[in-house]
Amino acid sequence: MIDLAGVSKSYSKGTVKAVNKLTLQVPGGEIFGFLGPNGAGKSTTIKMLIGLLRQDEGTILMNGHNTLEDITSVKKIIGYVPDEPIFYDKMTGIGYLNFIADVFGLSTDYRMKKITELSKEFLLADNLDSVIASYSHGMKQKLGIISALLHDPDIFILDEPMVGLDPKASFILKEKMKKMCDAGKTIFFSTHVMDVAERLCDRVGIISKGKLVACAPFDELRKQSGESSSTLENIFLELTDEADTITV
Repeated sequence: MIDLAGVSKSYSKGTVKAVNKLTLQVPGGEIFGFLGPNGAGKSTTIKMLIGLLRQDEGTILMNGHNTLEDITSVKKIIGYVPDEPIFYDKMTGIGYLNFIADVFGLSTDYRMKKITELSKEFLLADNLDSVIASYSHGMKQKLGIISALLHDPDIFILDEPMVGLDPKASFILKEKMKKMCDAGKTIFFSTHVMDVAERLCDRVGIISKGKLVACAPFDELRKQSGESSSTLENIFLELTDEADTITV
């Protein structure tokens, strides 16, 4: 479970509040979509969840582990896929995955089983012996996904995971997320692709100007909007005032 209580984060010596009193719970067995316009606080929230940033106020618990007090335990149970994966380009794909496996202390037999299984699943097995510098953006994204899943995390956090993936790879990732959800894992991902969030997520949270302005299953958000035919995109634009900026 992901549990945020009154979480805030400011920049520029407190003059810019990126996240403002965010309270949110995401239980195991749920795919949660985190939506918001650029600069709304999505990436800041994710960086606090994984321990790259420390919140100024509030508490973040990841399966009961406090991110400020026990970040080592937190990192052991999460898998993280950033929007722009960064690699050691001179390493081969298999070399990088073994490096990640070393970080998590995975046994030789277990790591080889997982690397073989995941690289085949994400159609990267034939490229693992190549240097990462030769990879396309989509291949790097697949490598990042595989490395985040190697240790079988209880909480899977993704920041714009579909960017750069071809339709087949996107489908494979969505199916993987569903299987993890069925196994009781917690899935938290941000996306700008509204139709994916609408079809895939059990609940969506919409953040605007650092505040959570909506958090519910899509059908409930549609009822609240008063329009039975509303799409998630329509609801998103209305709640974030984005519609006011659109001209035809």
